Amino acid sequence: MDLSEFLLEKTDTIIVKWVEAVRQDKKIESANDLSRKAIENHIDHVLSGLATVLSESQNSEIQPIVDASLHHGSLRAEQGFSAAEIAREYRILRQVIFSILEPQLLQASASEVMRTVRLIDMVLDEAIGRCFQSYTEQRLSELEQLQNHLTLNNQELSRLVRANQDNLSHLAHELKTPLTSIIGYSDLFLRLQRQNTEVKDNVKNLEHIERVLRSGRKLLHLINDALELSRYEAGQMKLHPASINVDKLINDVYEMLEPLARNKNLQMELDCDRAPSEIVTDSLRLQQIVTNLVSNAIRYTETGKIKITCQMWENDKWAIAISDTGIGILKEDQTQIFESYFRVALSDKSYLPESTGLGLAIVSRLVKLLQGEIKLHSQVGVGSTFTVILPLSVKS
Repeated sequence: MDLSEFLLEKTDTIIVKWVEAVRQDKKIESANDLSRKAIENHIDHVLSGLATVLSESQNSEIQPIVDASLHHGSLRAEQGFSAAEIAREYRILRQVIFSILEPQLLQASASEVMRTVRLIDMVLDEAIGRCFQSYTEQRLSELEQLQNHLTLNNQELSRLVRANQDNLSHLAHELKTPLTSIIGYSDLFLRLQRQNTEVKDNVKNLEHIERVLRSGRKLLHLINDALELSRYEAGQMKLHPASINVDKLINDVYEMLEPLARNKNLQMELDCDRAPSEIVTDSLRLQQIVTNLVSNAIRYTETGKIKITCQMWENDKWAIAISDTGIGILKEDQTQIFESYFRVALSDKSYLPESTGLGLAIVSRLVKLLQGEIKLHSQVGVGSTFTVILPLSVKS
């Protein structure tokens, strides 16, 4: 059989084996939570283009490969893949293609084998080059958007800081490290662009972009949390009550955060059979409360499970409890846990790097805004339970 025809016939087999190999590769963590379709993407177009190039009876048309690879790079950037993970994807694809073609190649002449190997290498090299090109462009676009967001948030932060100087020195200290990284690497890319210097698609430059984006996202998260607290203290946080379905809201949070728990081999359980079917409250603020508490539980739990329980309470109230089997909180720390910038230390007296000390402070303010109360029961080494008690209908 002609090798190009054989490749077309085996396209589905190659894709299935490639997707499975990508999922099993422990160094491609970004694929863990993706469906087969999301991993597969436009690889079938690359294989189709490769078959065309291998065919001696057709003109070698490389444009489908270019288009598919450009799309693949953009999508992988959106999915959060690193440059190293993409490189491993293509390395695995090359291995799978040759393993499928091996029986045919063993029957071919030496010149046919050399031609096939040369063309496959050429096509895949072109594919990964185009993929990195669009991946880099997407990352630079994200960097530009991030800078714009940071600029707007910085203006808002400056306005609020002038009105409220509390915790300014602490906030400045927290912002210093990621801000220095953003300024340094952003300045590098901007100077290269002004000089019309081509930013080559190599792993080192992509790692620089990744570092800037990670620092920028951390800074943006910290600023947004600080702004939430400032708005509350300034009395600018307003309620927008409406009738909402409790089950749907809790399920939305569950579906959003369950992959994070699964990545740490944690179980997540829902027990909301006794929850009210509908309540009148601010859905955005309630979702913030639940999301922050569940995220916190996942962050400080290494083994076991996270459980979300909803039930009716006395005096026209209802309650939602988030329990974990995490590190627990010392009794002397429990009185400070809802204070701004207070963080629970791990056993070695260090702190989790993604913790800002603002999450529970925001939760406490939002619970008060929704006219409720929050209770904590915790035991070191056993776990913690945060219970939020809210009215069935907030008073506007």
